[in-house]
Amino acid sequence: MAIPQLNPASQQSAVVLPATGSTDEVSSACPLGIYTGSNDFLSGAADQVAYTYQKLGGDVLDIEITSGSVYANYEEACLEYSYIVNTHQAKNILGDVLGQTTASFDHNGVMKGGESLSGSNVELRYPKFDLRYPKRVGPSVAQYAGFGGTKPYYSASIELETGVQDYDLQSLVSSSAAQSDSGYPYALKVGNKRITIQRVFYKTPQSMWRFFGYYGGLNVVGNGSIYGYGQYTDDSTFEIVPVWQNKMQAMAYEDHLYTRLSHYSYEIHNNNIRIYPEPDANQVKTLWFDFTIDNDEDAWEDRDDSDTGVEGINNMNTLPFTNIPYASINAIGKQWIRRFALALTKETLGQVRSKFATIPIPGESVNLNGSELLGQAKDEQQTLREELKTVLDEMTYAKIAEQEAALMTSVNTTNKYVPLFIYQG
Repeated sequence: MAIPQLNPASQQSAVVLPATGSTDEVSSACPLGIYTGSNDFLSGAADQVAYTYQKLGGDVLDIEITSGSVYANYEEACLEYSYIVNTHQAKNILGDVLGQTTASFDHNGVMKGGESLSGSNVELRYPKFDLRYPKRVGPSVAQYAGFGGTKPYYSASIELETGVQDYDLQSLVSSSAAQSDSGYPYALKVGNKRITIQRVFYKTPQSMWRFFGYYGGLNVVGNGSIYGYGQYTDDSTFEIVPVWQNKMQAMAYEDHLYTRLSHYSYEIHNNNIRIYPEPDANQVKTLWFDFTIDNDEDAWEDRDDSDTGVEGINNMNTLPFTNIPYASINAIGKQWIRRFALALTKETLGQVRSKFATIPIPGESVNLNGSELLGQAKDEQQTLREELKTVLDEMTYAKIAEQEAALMTSVNTTNKYVPLFIYQG
């Protein structure tokens, strides 16, 4: 029996990657279309076809994928590069932008129009650093030390009764705050919440000159209109002192006013105050105190009189970062994108060839390298990701500061060995 002669309709695969791409075909092939509005991206995606064709040996053996697969992989490579770089930048700046303006994003991660930051490309900007996180924590701690803080301070007073030493400040404030028409700024804000007494004081009936200095207001001449001394003593001297000493003197002076020069002392236990000595009819009638209300406001809500940023950036998720514009990716980034897109295309080709591991032909069979391509593609993608992350980790702002400090140390060390010339006039 004679061997039959086969006459195939075509000697080429039904799907073969062409040697070059076309910018006209890119937009329809990209599934997300995030970068298709950029002519530079269209040209880059079209050139990727020729790059892939040569790297995978398309001039020797057919590559069984379409140019559309290459365009889609090129778009994915751009998005992967944007994701890694934006994550790196988030590590750099998050501490200094907490509480600041965020935005809303569409399904592609693009900032929606009409937002306050729309179109500003925050991911490309170098922010101002102001230690936002430590400053946010610091005032909250400082208020317990008696200065600063974000909690509002309220003031109230008690009328001292002759012979009565003990007063319940918690009950006093709670009862006065229970009525909305009381006129108190803390009305309806206390309820069963605990108050924290911050300061107890009374107002003297008249003002008097005080000497802010070493003697704490004792034995000084204070009538400048008669003696011409102002508030200085005869032995006043002036010298340069560090600022911390002035602050300590100021605090000691204020403590002196409320302790040594005060007629009263007190003890507070569980917001119950005991006055010493026992009040009598000839002494001060009204005692004032400042207090804060524990859990006065929800941690997730802003106060009425200030914007504390609780509705702003709280983590990486709310950073107003959009995809890095294609035109803002430099040569370093575009080369990484080409390599990553090639690895993605290898994965696509491996998936195609894995569907038919062996193709029978008359008298023989052809084995395709689908599994090998898949393994190579996964390894190359992982290597490229780690390469980019490693480089970026070496360029964090903290690392740059360390490098600058090391450089300055080296320069100073070198300068120690540079001979100093003798000046000759």
